[in-house]
Amino acid sequence: MAETIPAGSTTDGVIQVGQPTDARVSALASYDVADFPVPLGREEEWRFTPLERLRGLHDGTAVADGGVKVEVTAPEGVTVETVGRDDARLGKAGKPVDRVAAQAYSSFEKASVVSVPKETVLTEPVRIAVHGEGGTAFGHQVIEIGAFAEAVVVIDHTGDATVAANVEYLIGDGAKLTVVSVQDWDDTAVHAGQHTALVGRDATFKSVVVTFGGDLVRLHPRVVYGAPGGEAELYGLYFTDNGQHQEHRLFIDHDTPHCRSNVAYKGALQGAEAHAVWIGDVLIRAAAEGTDTYELNRNLVLTDGARVDSVPNLEIETGEIVGAGHASATGRFEDEQLFYLMARGIPADEARRLVVRGFFAELVQQIGLPELEERLIAKIEAELEASVG
Repeated sequence: MAETIPAGSTTDGVIQVGQPTDARVSALASYDVADFPVPLGREEEWRFTPLERLRGLHDGTAVADGGVKVEVTAPEGVTVETVGRDDARLGKAGKPVDRVAAQAYSSFEKASVVSVPKETVLTEPVRIAVHGEGGTAFGHQVIEIGAFAEAVVVIDHTGDATVAANVEYLIGDGAKLTVVSVQDWDDTAVHAGQHTALVGRDATFKSVVVTFGGDLVRLHPRVVYGAPGGEAELYGLYFTDNGQHQEHRLFIDHDTPHCRSNVAYKGALQGAEAHAVWIGDVLIRAAAEGTDTYELNRNLVLTDGARVDSVPNLEIETGEIVGAGHASATGRFEDEQLFYLMARGIPADEARRLVVRGFFAELVQQIGLPELEERLIAKIEAELEASVG
């Protein structure tokens, strides 16, 4: 059961001031990187991550000597700003919860803020292009959606860099925000970041995280609720190739009554030392009566040598809920599916591609932007060509 540690008390040598424990075990949250010990790889939140491949983002040795170019294309009425560290909107969604996120927050110089006015319904998406230009960089973005506004935001990561960057989503009462975050980095890039959504009263947040590229990608989506009636849908798909490490660590904090969450992530892996990690933590606190939540992770292993670690966690402090559950499964191609297709004249390689495409189809369709859906399907096809072509 979760508890609140009194201010000034100590657990395992770490002073935690008024922070609640949660399903993620570690409860420390701070803007100051000095509050986090340097991870050694034995900690629960770091035990799957190859620390040496973070290039110093975790231990303070990374120096901001590179660049990331950020370009925002927005419909009329949307405000795009570059602000300093003193802007009141920064950090409003929540504090960093690990050392890399705190390092990113402590190290960025300017932040990008995209604001959609209240009651504005966008008919075109906001597009944020993040392109790595080499070296190491730290960044921060805020997406602010006013009350009863509706918007779709696409964040597209490309290029090569070592990046630690946090993203905040501030979703006003009754607003609807869909965010598609695409990690299509070059094979040598490193990307670590925390995505935190603060969901207002009766607001709806949909996140679609798509991860293809990068040597190492470690993302930490989080959802907190500011008032009753909020809904969050977190979808994700990842294709982990030879030698890649892709890690998605989700945490949904149900601390408010009558809120809902639904999580569905799917991944495919191929090649030697391909490693995918999915951690899904949901905490239903005692005050969160009427909560309805479910989380799902499915993984499809295409070749020998690939590894998946899938850990769903559900902690419940009240019996007064609508529903709560989780599921996780990892497997290979089902011979029956292949046989069915091959018996109808479809060659084996094409049959395998059809099975994998069908595996991802329901998540790709959540994006709702045909041109982006087609691009991602083409990317999946290209990955499959390498594995079964």
